[in-house]
Amino acid sequence: MSKQELEVVGQDAACCPGLASAPLDEDQAADLAKAFKALGDPVRLRLLSMIASRGEGGEVCVCELTPAFDLSQPTISHHLKLLRQAGLIDCERRGTWVYYWVLPTALDRLAVFLKTPTAVEALA
Repeated sequence: MSKQELEVVGQDAACCPGLASAPLDEDQAADLAKAFKALGDPVRLRLLSMIASRGEGGEVCVCELTPAFDLSQPTISHHLKLLRQAGLIDCERRGTWVYYWVLPTALDRLAVFLKTPTAVEALA
């Protein structure tokens, strides 16, 4: 699926309750835990930051990511695979290179979950 085909879904309280608004059910907790577990590694957190910093619609070639780390290319690919499996990024192969982009709705869902009522009121 190309990034042009991704549907943007609105964030509402029923879909994504905040941390302080309601307890999570088992499925919601398991789903969010995958994303937070993926972000629990400094390399993956840096990779996500590098990809997300390209802005909306921005893509990063794996060839641009690998030199920033003192790790082998297969190790970087493994970390990127875990971020993909957690639903935080997506990718597309073009020839020999793979291009990555962030999935904004996934990041928005994490942000909504972490917002406290005070933070939400301050933004309004």
